[in-house]
Amino acid sequence: MPVRLIDQLSDKQVEELHALYQREWWTKDRRIEDVRRMLAGTDILIALEDPESGELVAFARVLTDGVYRAHLFDVIVKESHRGQGLGRAIVDAVVAHPVLSSVEKIILSCKPELVPFYERWGFSTELGGDQRFMVRSVKGVN
Repeated sequence: MPVRLIDQLSDKQVEELHALYQREWWTKDRRIEDVRRMLAGTDILIALEDPESGELVAFARVLTDGVYRAHLFDVIVKESHRGQGLGRAIVDAVVAHPVLSSVEKIILSCKPELVPFYERWGFSTELGGDQRFMVRSVKGVN
């Protein structure tokens, strides 16, 4: 399936992203107004659209300082378009992005069964030394 790489979403595509989020375990409770705020604070947005319909079929976003760290979030492919290499295309676009080409480390979190998928770009489960990821949750906020 031919797709077009885009770096911003139309209002319709923001709604399509929200619909994609509603189908995933890690994003199903996101509200559309929060998704809009999140997108406004995103440093790098990479998406794939159907060039004929403009339909959003894949998405990822990155927060970065542009030097030391970048954190890859929300790699998602529309269920009806999975198995066509779009996840690979999205991650290829992330690691090739000019802003990220010299960032020291790109970090992501994923389920254990997705580790082999990300290893092909050099992602590793090794943090180095005694480092641990830590999370602080705010009550009532996911």
